[in-house]
Amino acid sequence: MNTTYFIDFDGTITTLDTTWAMMSAFVREADYPAVRAINASWEKKELSTRERANRTFQYFNADMEDMLELLGTIEIDTGFPLFLEHCARAGDRVCVLSDGFDLSIRTVFEKYGIEIPFYCNTMVYDNGFSIVCPHENTLCGHCGVCKTSLVHRMKDPLHRCIYIGDGYSDVCPAGHADVVFAKEPLYSLCRDRGVEAVPFRSFGELIESLYQGPLERRE
Repeated sequence: MNTTYFIDFDGTITTLDTTWAMMSAFVREADYPAVRAINASWEKKELSTRERANRTFQYFNADMEDMLELLGTIEIDTGFPLFLEHCARAGDRVCVLSDGFDLSIRTVFEKYGIEIPFYCNTMVYDNGFSIVCPHENTLCGHCGVCKTSLVHRMKDPLHRCIYIGDGYSDVCPAGHADVVFAKEPLYSLCRDRGVEAVPFRSFGELIESLYQGPLERRE
């Protein structure tokens, strides 16, 4: 049976959450408490992703040049490109679902020569940053990207559905997959909600688990 993988971006594919990297780089130390409070409200579902991002951006001291320079330093899990090779060879599908930003994903993927479909929020710059959310679920209103709706829309009934993620925006879609691989805090959040998940730390581990050993790199 073939597999469709739905994979989170920040902290799952990347070694560092790009939103936290932005906050570390562009928010003054004196403003950290306010930004942390915004994030805590989002985690409690008191704020939507749109509200969280747009409020946080008000504390940024950066322009587009600064943003692109930062995003150019973001690294990915070293095993991810090889994982994609395995998927391609097996005829498995891969799709990235992120509650982050298109600029982040596009910049990082171009850096590493990765070409796979992704769905995320759109970052806009006009003398300041903001986001629009073309994939939100207005009936829920929390996440900017309703990953669960996208999973249901795109999964193939003839494929095994595997979800791979690490964070709060992954909890809901994880409950709709056949198999879940989770980093923290997603693993604990799944356990608390009775969703079976397999802990993992790297895509190298997933290669071993899903494809029975390393694939020799092709020249």
